[in-house]
Amino acid sequence: MVFSSLVFISVFLPAVLLLYWLLPSAAGRNILLLAASLFFYAYGEPYYVFLMAASAFFHYACALWIERHRAQGRIIVTAAVMGNLVLLCIFKYGALLGQLGIPVPRAALPAGISFFTFQAMSYVIDVYRREVRPQKNFLYVLLYISLFPQLIAGPIVKYHDVEQELDSRSLCMEDAARGIRRFIAGMGKKVLIANYMGEIADALFAAPMAQINMAGAWLGAAAYMLQIYFDFSGYSDMAIGMGHMFGFHFRENFRYPYGAASIREFWRRWHISLSGWFREYLYIPLGGSRKGRARTCINKFIVFACTGIWHGANVTFLFWGLFHGCLLMLEECIPFFQKEHHGWKKAAGHIYVIVAVMTGFVFFRAESMQQGAAWIIKMFTGPASGDAAAQLVLSQLTPVHLAAFAAAIPASMPFMESIGKSQKMQKALWASSLVLLLACMLNLAGGTYNPFIYFRF
Repeated sequence: MVFSSLVFISVFLPAVLLLYWLLPSAAGRNILLLAASLFFYAYGEPYYVFLMAASAFFHYACALWIERHRAQGRIIVTAAVMGNLVLLCIFKYGALLGQLGIPVPRAALPAGISFFTFQAMSYVIDVYRREVRPQKNFLYVLLYISLFPQLIAGPIVKYHDVEQELDSRSLCMEDAARGIRRFIAGMGKKVLIANYMGEIADALFAAPMAQINMAGAWLGAAAYMLQIYFDFSGYSDMAIGMGHMFGFHFRENFRYPYGAASIREFWRRWHISLSGWFREYLYIPLGGSRKGRARTCINKFIVFACTGIWHGANVTFLFWGLFHGCLLMLEECIPFFQKEHHGWKKAAGHIYVIVAVMTGFVFFRAESMQQGAAWIIKMFTGPASGDAAAQLVLSQLTPVHLAAFAAAIPASMPFMESIGKSQKMQKALWASSLVLLLACMLNLAGGTYNPFIYFRF
């Protein structure tokens, strides 16, 4: 963690925001935001801030070289992509490569490396495609790469989405106020729901399999499924909210994915910035769906294999990605998923998605394929009794955990979006935001540090 959550919320963010709004010029605000972003990262990663700055300069130079030497553009962009992949292999997959006999230096994983390397690659690729002009001012490129609201855990912001706002953006009190409320909502997701769901999931997944019965397996899987959604979507909400406070408009990263009725729809709603990145920079260049059904299937499997590998070197991540790829292929062949349904058919689709996604997340959370497979067996065939197993389940059903469950289930459903947009609810939402902020601050003051899940990706 770069800062403790309480220090970030009560000291760092208000101080930077106040100075930012007091500065009269856009240039001064950019310098302040850049300095704050570098300090934010260097506070927890004092050496790796130089790695991030070097990465930014490398991509800045590559973009300028491509513009000046178009004939060598393909070579330069290929070198940039390969350089990023080597960097990710060294830091994220070094242990695995070492086991395969490939000598690589051992180093701790820099926070957010997957996010800022993907952003940097998108900039160079966009310049090569002539979708954006290369930025002549290195400080703008460094600000784009290091922008602290979304630096550590996304969303992945493509350069062409913020190109104009890096140079010129307006400050609006109404926009900033919406950003503050969005930030508080995201913090509430993390502190009051995800952390408590994480306590349940951690306790159950750490227990010996002999102490896990069917109820415990389902409880642990459901708790982790809610934890990862509220943890990651909470961070995305906080990042989007902070972006509004500083005049940036990041794209949505989650649109209530657990309300989907198919896995295809789920991926249109889950981690939108990552799936969009792979679609734009991998799936379409591979040929997309333009070269026949067989090639389309191969392309989708490649994308989902890369999606799994992006999360880490553990084979469980790869399996999770391929599992979703297989589900998508099955949906392509089943007529039920070729059209939109209503009533009981839509409800059946929702149940299918929840069970399928929960099953996939069991492997995502498991330490090994063996644990994941044993967990799934317990979910569907495990005994329903046993004193030790029953006691373990009951110990997790505290009033606080039950209250978190009661809040999590409706908060993960799409009807919450219409409530947030209702003009009649605005005053009530502001009042509830103040209460939510107070509850979060009290919880953070008396609780322990619980890092965001995607900090390690």
